[in-house]
Amino acid sequence: MNDFLSIEKVSRHFGPLKAVDGVTLQIGQGEIFSLLGPSGCGKTTLLKMLAGFEKPDSGRLVLNGQDVTALPPERRPLNTVFQNYALFPHLSVWENIAFGLRIAGKKKAEIQAAVDRMLGMIQLGEHARKRPAQLSGGQRQRVAIARALVNEPKVLLLDEPLAALDLKLRQHMLAELQAIHAQVGTTFIYVTHDQGEALSLSHRIAVMESGRVVQVDAPRALYEAPATSFVAGFIGDANFLDAIVEETQVGGFVQVKTEGLGSVQVVAREGLTTGQPVRIMIRPEKLYLLPEALAPDGPKNVAQVRIQSVTYFGPHTRLRVTYGAHTMQVQQSGREGHWTTGEEAWMSFAPEAARVVD
Repeated sequence: MNDFLSIEKVSRHFGPLKAVDGVTLQIGQGEIFSLLGPSGCGKTTLLKMLAGFEKPDSGRLVLNGQDVTALPPERRPLNTVFQNYALFPHLSVWENIAFGLRIAGKKKAEIQAAVDRMLGMIQLGEHARKRPAQLSGGQRQRVAIARALVNEPKVLLLDEPLAALDLKLRQHMLAELQAIHAQVGTTFIYVTHDQGEALSLSHRIAVMESGRVVQVDAPRALYEAPATSFVAGFIGDANFLDAIVEETQVGGFVQVKTEGLGSVQVVAREGLTTGQPVRIMIRPEKLYLLPEALAPDGPKNVAQVRIQSVTYFGPHTRLRVTYGAHTMQVQQSGREGHWTTGEEAWMSFAPEAARVVD
């Protein structure tokens, strides 16, 4: 992947607050790249620096070989879609989309052709003469994207564009964004605090914490192999176990001793030493339950538990189980049996389902 957009050791401080602290990222041309993290982690400040609305205290931004760090927003070959869409309420859909082309001094015929093409792409041709107040939230979002894309920017910045929509509409608009990206091929940089949005939309994701990037990876790798307990806990749900390393190589795994579960085998990683304290992460859906009468064959990664709560979600059921003084979350599909509070069971997990995180 070519380094189309380079963010090189960029920092932005507000007094003692390090909003963005030495961030370096390489983003490829045509990539959907998400900045993901909790409120206050620095993702929106970083987006504003890319757009030119904030100036870095240090570092530089290079777009397609050109240093754009000092360029004002209007001279940067990128556009932004804001959370509130920022449409002009007194202009029609057609006029909103045409606005940037008119400012750029394009000819009337060229504007007509470009706007009509965008209306076709977002499937709002029949609403061209309506004003934003006459549209649904999803329609306004599509107009905002079309207005940002009509000038053919090299990069489209999206600042939590789905935050104001309800769940069903967010899911629909994620599919719309993927379809629009497939048509135009523009580099998308997508800011969100919603893990589901980032996982389903992105080619790669940078997870941010306290102004820094803690991990950059493809969605599946972030979920299956998080580098830290923060990433594991922020990307989906996770159970954590404190343990001590007993053996560093056991058939490709590492054996650790946990309180309550005893000795278990988990995915090995480099640099572990015997006696080292570690933290183990297991996703709830990687845990399996069997009735008490059906004891698992082997003693490894198995424990007797008691069902403390059962919460039904339709496609899956979430259970809270205890062993001694410890609690874990278990997620099962609707076909994996029915459990009742107070029932005893066997809990197990495969060694490859658990891994050491920092």
